[in-house]
Amino acid sequence: MGRYRRLGTTIDDAAGEAFDKGAKLLGFDYPGGPAIERAAHEGDAARFPLPRPMVGRKGCDFSFSGLKTALAQRVAHCAKDGTLSAQDRADLAASLQAAISASLLNRTRNAVALAGGAARTLVAAGGVAANTMLRAELMALAREAGMAFVAPRPGLCTDNGAMIAWAGIERLKLGLTDPLDFAPRPRWPLDPDAAPAIGAGVKA
Repeated sequence: MGRYRRLGTTIDDAAGEAFDKGAKLLGFDYPGGPAIERAAHEGDAARFPLPRPMVGRKGCDFSFSGLKTALAQRVAHCAKDGTLSAQDRADLAASLQAAISASLLNRTRNAVALAGGAARTLVAAGGVAANTMLRAELMALAREAGMAFVAPRPGLCTDNGAMIAWAGIERLKLGLTDPLDFAPRPRWPLDPDAAPAIGAGVKA
């Protein structure tokens, strides 16, 4: 508890942002993740192939702004009269979900390799961890690597307040407290030695 090393981060949009922005492009309500997953159940991910950002590259960083642009172009092409059919929306949702999942799976596979057998458990947390397709693929990756897989139940993955409060409880149990004289900042890394994320307003 309290000792972390960041292996990768977003260089632009995070996965949750990609789900939310993708849902908006497809005309779904917020939050985007659950809406995309529901629609994807009725869709064909192969009909509108979308790029798999960063797949095959070294490291663990990820990027989803290009995927969002590719989806916007597909939507514009399909909706020439200004509307998408229900099947178009379902197929595009399925393709978006598959692309995000493939990218995160590849980045996580690289992280597992970097851990070199030292890590015993793969944990998925945050809003995107509620996605059942991604959970199943990460669980399979953990099994393949001989690791345990842990994730909160989906209802707890979507509440940042609950996640932060639970982390605070665990720290308090160990007597880990901090003074209140700090200045809050966005995208505060758990790893104190991590370089500022490019997506946090820092130029490359």
